[in-house]
Amino acid sequence: MTVRGQWMVVGAVVTSMAAGLFAVTRFLGDEIFQVTIGSQAPNFAAVTLDETPTPRDIEYYKGSVVLLNIWATWCEPCRVEMPSIERLHSEFAGRGLKVVAVSIDQPGMEEQIRGFAREYGITFEILHNRTGDIQRQYQLTGVPETFVIGRDGVIHKKVIGADSWDSGANRALIEGLLGEKLR
Repeated sequence: MTVRGQWMVVGAVVTSMAAGLFAVTRFLGDEIFQVTIGSQAPNFAAVTLDETPTPRDIEYYKGSVVLLNIWATWCEPCRVEMPSIERLHSEFAGRGLKVVAVSIDQPGMEEQIRGFAREYGITFEILHNRTGDIQRQYQLTGVPETFVIGRDGVIHKKVIGADSWDSGANRALIEGLLGEKLR
């Protein structure tokens, strides 16, 4: 075999390996890169509910301890847990906790989302993920799902379903994370 032929074989092998790696990460990405405790929080795109919506993503909260709650107005368990999230926010907001609730309601539901926030007296940030992409990015099984993210962007707790966010265990977790310095 000539040198040129050898290089063609090497090129074909490298191309095949690259295509295989692309296919594996494309189609098995969720299995390979699980969103779980200890993993980096995936990025997301959402907007504020202001008159002029402002884009937000996970980078916006970098360096803060974040309680990221993914919910919907039609979700009964979401309604159950919102008061405890508000109480946790009231206790820790002044110390650096960012509570971010991202609604996955359909586009055009902004007024209903605002009404929900008024009904529950929510003072933390409510965002709207109009495309619903956050469900795939965070590998949701339903709503609510909540992630506690450290200053370093690492997920420290993941809860599927409603929780009592002002419980002693959750308060201790937040307290501990707020005490950690960003490295």
